[in-house]
Amino acid sequence: MLNHPRTGQPFESPVPPGTGWPGDPATPHTPPAADAAQVVELAGQSEAIDELDALVSVCRACPRLVDWREHVAVTKRKSFADQPYWGRPVPGWGSRKPKIVIVGLAPAANGANRTGRMFTGDRSGDQLYAALYRAGLVNQPTSVDAADGLHANGIRITAPVRCAPPDNAPSTVERNTCAPWLDAEWQLIAPSVRVIVALGGFAWQIALRIAADPVPKPKPKFGHGVVVGLGPALHLVGCYHPSQQNMFTGRLTPAMLDDIFAQASALAGLSG
Repeated sequence: MLNHPRTGQPFESPVPPGTGWPGDPATPHTPPAADAAQVVELAGQSEAIDELDALVSVCRACPRLVDWREHVAVTKRKSFADQPYWGRPVPGWGSRKPKIVIVGLAPAANGANRTGRMFTGDRSGDQLYAALYRAGLVNQPTSVDAADGLHANGIRITAPVRCAPPDNAPSTVERNTCAPWLDAEWQLIAPSVRVIVALGGFAWQIALRIAADPVPKPKPKFGHGVVVGLGPALHLVGCYHPSQQNMFTGRLTPAMLDDIFAQASALAGLSG
């Protein structure tokens, strides 16, 4: 039994729902989806973001991903050996009525799979939240764990895959099984959203699928800084993923991230 580093509350790993983990949206009575059909059913019944987040956080529809996320939560990285791991699917994080939605890829095994919050606890998250802070879109430049006091200002961060996949590579079946969660999330938040920031080419394709009706022809190609209008009040903005490799090689720099979020804020009416 371990204690959470911020709250001091005891947890086994992975974290059971409803045991007090900071920000845990689920209760012991939240029904877990056991297969793809149940994902479709439960996602379609969700009427509020909190309800959807709770259902996402207990999903067990993909056996390989369940085994991997829980294995990582027990074995742990040596540098985090004294910390409990979330070890469950990671729901979206941020405003219930966001003006900007940031779409990533999937949780990192020792990042969000450890902390329970999107992009928290790894180097990609370090870069992302620092840039969001400089843009005035979060209240602090660091994102350490789910109890660190971070708050969103008009943004929400989500992903098309909610469990940490082995080798950072979910299968096509796993991506398709998870898709209804994002579809349901988009339906709940879409009325307020003015900008989608896609972190990488795969996120770009996902954003076009959920938000473009119909998809423009020719189909817009991903590029860093590319902006596409998806309607009279909705824009899609492309951004290289703030991965350690992209930041280390200079393909993406902090200044480039700042430009993206300054533009997104302006398009969403959050700047100035």
